[in-house]
Formats: sequence, structure tokens, C-alpha cells
Amino acid sequence: MHTGVQRFLRHEAERFRGQRVGLLCHQASVADGFRSSADLLFEHGGLRLAALFGPQHGIRGEKQDNMVESDSFTDPRHDIPVYSLYGAVRKPTAEMLDGLDVVLFDLQDVGVRVYTFVWTMTLVMEACREAGVRFVVLDRPNPIGGILREGPVLKPGFESFVGRYPVPLRHGLTAGEIAHLVNEEFGVDCELEVIPCQGWRREQWFDETGLPFVPPSPNLPTLDSCTVYPGMVLVEGTNLSEGRGTTRPFELVGAPFLQPEQLGRTLDAFNLSGVVFRPCHFEPTYQKHAGEICGGVQLHVTDRSSFQPVRVAVAVLTAARKVAPDHFAWRTPPYEYETEKMPIDVLWGGSGLREMVDAGAGPDDVLSGAAEEIRRFEELVGPWLEY
Repeated sequence: MHTGVQRFLRHEAERFRGQRVGLLCHQASVADGFRSSADLLFEHGGLRLAALFGPQHGIRGEKQDNMVESDSFTDPRHDIPVYSLYGAVRKPTAEMLDGLDVVLFDLQDVGVRVYTFVWTMTLVMEACREAGVRFVVLDRPNPIGGILREGPVLKPGFESFVGRYPVPLRHGLTAGEIAHLVNEEFGVDCELEVIPCQGWRREQWFDETGLPFVPPSPNLPTLDSCTVYPGMVLVEGTNLSEGRGTTRPFELVGAPFLQPEQLGRTLDAFNLSGVVFRPCHFEPTYQKHAGEICGGVQLHVTDRSSFQPVRVAVAVLTAARKVAPDHFAWRTPPYEYETEKMPIDVLWGGSGLREMVDAGAGPDDVLSGAAEEIRRFEELVGPWLEY
């Protein structure tokens, strides 16, 4: 199993000899011996690493919470600029790209539409097109596999920084495949090249690749958290805690107004596959309900092949509203640079989840149209699959 950056360094870098290179990377951008892609590219005799770009959570992954912006700075080891693309600037300016011949992309994505790394990628692609700079994706595996897709496809009018193009919530693609899709089907039209992984199969989860797992962001510290994230990220659009500020983010969900056993019994009645809901208490150290004891449940995934995180999350929201109708509420804007639309709507990619849960609908009704949306999406994306 070899990632795109490994293949680039061993077989492709000579094609770029003498060129000035920018690199979009973060703390999980590692290759041989856990060494950072930036260091390996800087030490490569034929390349001129001239600029680094960092996504949400910072190029070093140090920003714990979401929606915490990063500053640009000068890299102390290599004495080159590090440009933050999560803050006042999310699309590189012409000045940032001035003098570059190519921008390389080496971020570890997690296979979920609302994770911002691929949307940062598309903004860089647009900027590269405008500046006449080549864009190369050094692909990495989808850590939760490339077979299963879930949830609705993003609806027109609900585009945001957590979803710029119409893909499902759990999209089953790699960053390289999304780059092909938006470039060819949605008109980005930059000079694009994707260097795929070698040896990755779509059915493989990250722990089956032999690659080291480095948390792609602080609140996805393990493959377990990545497994539940496609659905449990929806909790961000409510007044429930999604477990930020604990050691099990997105696996824990709760609030001070919830009674654990009551919530657990309500969830058990849905007979959901591949998961056990353990009633528990927890106390977040920051973000929602910081310093307060929350009642809730922890999700224990017992069979990830049958576990459907989006369906489970819809059940969690339905159950929380049912057992605490006077306290459960939807979060209000702003959220991820969206100041008007409800956060749950931009997360879901439409208003249907919020409206149907408020009307008392369950997971089957909420997800009734998703299968057909995914079928149409699979027809669209088929020509651009690398694996």
C-alpha cells in the first residue's frame, strides 16, 4: 500500500525538477517513517518547496475546536511562508500563488461531505486555474472505505463551506476522485493531475491498509471516531453535545436535560444494526455544556459493515426530541461562515431533516429518498473513480 505522496517522491518528482512547488498539508501528511510530506519535499534535491498552505485546524492540527481560525506565519524550519486557508482567506490569493509552478495537495480526508478539507481543495483548484498554476492531488485512502454511501445529496441553495458541490453526506470517495468530479462535471476546469494510491481497494478501511493513523483533526482522534462521524456530525446542528471536550468526540452524545436510561431505551426501540447505545454521563471541558454533567449515550459500534452512522444519527435526534421536547433545540447561525441558513440545514444539505424531525418523523421517513439520490450520484461519479 503506497499513498500518492509516496509514489510522487519515488517515481514522479523528477517530472517537476526545478519547479517552484506549493504544498497543502497538515499534521497527518506523513510518509515513510512518519516524516512529514513538507520535510520530505523540502529535502528532495530536484524540487523547490516555496510555500505551504494549511486547512481548518491549522497546518499543525493544533486548533482543538471547530470554527477556530488560524493565522499565516513563516515556517521556522524551512523559512518559507505558511498561508492559512481557514480564516479571512479561504481561497488563495494571486499573491500567494505568485511564482509557483504547481500546488500539491496532501491532506487526509475522512469521507464525509461536511469535512472541509476537500472544499478547501476545490477553492485552491479554482485559484490555480485563475493563476495558470498546475494542481496535483497526492491521493490517500478514504479511511471508512469507498463502498458505502449514505444520506442525502446536497440540494441546490444549501451550498456552504461544509458542502460546495452535490455529493452525499457519506460520499465513499477519495479526495482525488472528488477533484476529478468537480473538475470535469462541475466546471472547475483547472490543470489537474491525480496521483492515486497503489494497492488500496475500495472495501478497505484504514486499519486494513497498514498505514499509520494520524488524527486528521483533533476531534477525530481514532478510526472509531471517524466511523461514527458521517452521522454524528449532525449533532453539531443542535443544542446537544457531540462529545467535543471529551476523550470520545462524536461517540458520545448528550445534554444536561437528558436522562441516559430513557434516551437509551428510546434508541434501542429503533433496532439499529451494528451499534449498542450505552447510557452514560460525561462532562465536556469546552464547547457546548462545558463544565456541566451531561446525560446521554456512548455509541459502541459492534459491526461496522452493517452500521449506518447517518441513520443512527437521525435516530439520535429523533429520540432526543421525543424524550425532551421542551429542551431539545436546533442550533442557530452563524456556523462555518454561513450567517443565514440553519446549521442543521447546511450540514444535512437541505431543510428536510429539520422539518421532518420537528414533525415527528423517524429515520425511515427522513431517509426515504436518499437511496435514489445516491443511485443517480453513483452514475455521475462512475467515470471518475480511481479504484
